Amino acid sequence: MAKRGELAHLAVPGATFAVRVTPGAARNEISETDGGLAIRTTEVAEGGRATNAVAAVLARALGVGKTRLTLLRGARSRDKVFRLD
Repeated sequence: MAKRGELAHLAVPGATFAVRVTPGAARNEISETDGGLAIRTTEVAEGGRATNAVAAVLARALGVGKTRLTLLRGARSRDKVFRLD
């Protein structure tokens, strides 16, 4: 699981985060890449479960509440964009 506040330096209101998702992973983890962030989640890509899990992992790493993140694009895609409100 991502450490709380691990990416706190990126937690600027209005910031957007490009995320590449890997569902069905062995554990939840987040890493920075050249193109944005890569998040692996144990949830399956079914019924929005992986998207919800990714939002939780991202929020924890940023050190903010999950409700402060808004999904802008990619509800049914591996490539997602979130905004911090």
